[in-house]
Amino acid sequence: DEIDFEFLGNVSGEPYTVHTNVYAGGKGDKEQQFHLWFDPTAAFHTYSIVWHPQRIIFLVDNSPIRVFNNHKSIGIPFPTSQPMRVHCSLWNADDWATQGGRVKTDWTKAPFVAYYRNFKIDGCPVGTSGGSCGFQSQTQELDAKGRNRMRWVQQKHMIYNYCT
Repeated sequence: DEIDFEFLGNVSGEPYTVHTNVYAGGKGDKEQQFHLWFDPTAAFHTYSIVWHPQRIIFLVDNSPIRVFNNHKSIGIPFPTSQPMRVHCSLWNADDWATQGGRVKTDWTKAPFVAYYRNFKIDGCPVGTSGGSCGFQSQTQELDAKGRNRMRWVQQKHMIYNYCT
């Protein structure tokens, strides 16, 4: 199982693309992509995943860009059966990630570096229940402001949606 938040390569001057996907039971194909409305290399930004039994929320600078709801009851896999690990890496995906593989990595620009600041994980140990780890009182639904902001992001900046 995976919850992916990936930044795809770009050509200088073109918008940066963030790619999201949810894998459950070994199956992904639940991708959405967005052009960021800022240059992510100009300053640090906050990228968050809120994962709990009802839904997964992807946020950029505290603005929701995507909600993936748990519809396991109607046969749509949802990642609930494995503990989460965090992987942060740079990897060559120029066979698909850079404009569908049309733009190849310019290896003369290596080494490639990613910087992280204020990295935080707020989670519950495997097998924990009760308190804030029980999720009974935490539905993590978006309020009206969050829904409006997500609608704006999806209408103005979404470039790919697996549903359409």
